[in-house]
Amino acid sequence: QVQLVESGGGSVQAGGSLRLSCVVSRQTYSIVRMGWFRQAPGKEREGVAVIYTGNGATYYAESVKGRFAISRDSANNIHHLQMNSLKPEDTAMYYCAAARHYGGSWDSPYAYNNWGQGTQVTVSS
Repeated sequence: QVQLVESGGGSVQAGGSLRLSCVVSRQTYSIVRMGWFRQAPGKEREGVAVIYTGNGATYYAESVKGRFAISRDSANNIHHLQMNSLKPEDTAMYYCAAARHYGGSWDSPYAYNNWGQGTQVTVSS
């Protein structure tokens, strides 16, 4: 069973940056894509970014394009989400997720099999 542990969340002022990390362990060979999601209170969980393990392709939500960057350290099974120019509306709990199949849209939570516990990001104005 894949295990995911996030870190790097915190509180920053608008315009600041944070770098989230997701350490992946166990059965990493079975993962086809790694996603980052976020969920604010009272809102649905939304896809933020994804990276495909096979070819390294990345996709982003429109709201974060040009500000966030997803990357991977394959040697150490760590995925990162670099978040720049943060805005108050980026405030949410952030989760990394692993998919062991290609079915479903990359930004759908139902397309992922395993989830981390989440890390809180708070951006103040």
